[in-house]
Amino acid sequence: MKTLTKYSFAWIATCCLFSVPSFANYTQSTVEELRINKAKQKMPSVVNRLNARVSEFDDQINKARKYTTLMQLVLRHGDLLWQDAVTSYKDSGDQDDRALYWARLQMTSSLRQARAFKSLLPDQQAKLLWQFELLSRGQADVKFDRNTQKRILVTGFDPFFLDRHLDQSNPSGANALALDDVVISANGISAEIETLIVPVRFKDFDQGMIETLLTPYFAKQNVDMVVTVSMGREDFDLEHFPGLRRSAKAPDNLNVFTGADAETPLAPLLNNKPLNGPEFVRFSLPYKAMQNATGQYKVNDNRFVQTVAKGEFYPQRLDELRNETSVQGSGGGYLSNEISYRSILLRNDYAPVMPVGHIHTPRIKAYEPEKTQAIIEQIKRMLGLAITEI
Repeated sequence: MKTLTKYSFAWIATCCLFSVPSFANYTQSTVEELRINKAKQKMPSVVNRLNARVSEFDDQINKARKYTTLMQLVLRHGDLLWQDAVTSYKDSGDQDDRALYWARLQMTSSLRQARAFKSLLPDQQAKLLWQFELLSRGQADVKFDRNTQKRILVTGFDPFFLDRHLDQSNPSGANALALDDVVISANGISAEIETLIVPVRFKDFDQGMIETLLTPYFAKQNVDMVVTVSMGREDFDLEHFPGLRRSAKAPDNLNVFTGADAETPLAPLLNNKPLNGPEFVRFSLPYKAMQNATGQYKVNDNRFVQTVAKGEFYPQRLDELRNETSVQGSGGGYLSNEISYRSILLRNDYAPVMPVGHIHTPRIKAYEPEKTQAIIEQIKRMLGLAITEI
């Protein structure tokens, strides 16, 4: 594992490309944090797996007396939480991504309640929480240093729909923990994989978290492929035509509803302004090669979309979607589609020949380690086939 050798405010300035979010009361527990006690009762071994990091952070922030000390602790423990989670995941061998999610929530809850935190200005509180989110999701740990021919950045998601299944796992998050800092090879070509995990929260997307995390790699063009991953349907779907707008009625992890639906699809925000882009974009993964990945599941080239004028159909070319208003992209109308859209928009702006796209995994109910392991192994085969084509 890799560690930060220096924590400084100069480092903050280089990593935080966009403004921090602005919310009303940062000392109040969130909907996600209010689920912690129930989760401890239902699955104590999962929630407490990273308890050493949680406890050390809690002890130290409650001894802090000023903003600079809190920021240093956030920088240190946010990054180390991610590293602890990756190590724990690989050591345990149980394909369980949930410990990171619940540890992060315990630590943000502790931060909100710390005396020094409560004494700060709202903008300072927001910066601390924002930095902790970014670091605990792997931001500072993306360091390609394995001397391979190719570099791949992969993202996953937190567990979601927790009011249905409080013990829900997410195979895309498990995939991120499993593949972080892993080298794969195919036909004599090697590739290093680095990973991130993003939240299932509309406000973080609207505030620019995806752009904050991904823009450096597109701008510097220091990766060879970016693959976003989320949990989806029955089989694997490679999402051909992501759409701009939200239309899913489902809530996020804060139980926020956007008000969007098929009749009134809504454009998301970027730094509290409407996200500016075409109604549809096209992915650029080497999908024909990736469809040959062997495993338990089919790998589909999914071109299904829905527009206001044409309804549901399967375009073969992007120009068939010209002048249409998106309802659903091929990735749906929720945050899975949106991370795909936002990453491709960045690709089009900064690195127009880079392969970028989204994999929807087969869905699991609650926690199914054997199924999750099969999903991860098949994703590795997809990525191996992809590197021979890029």
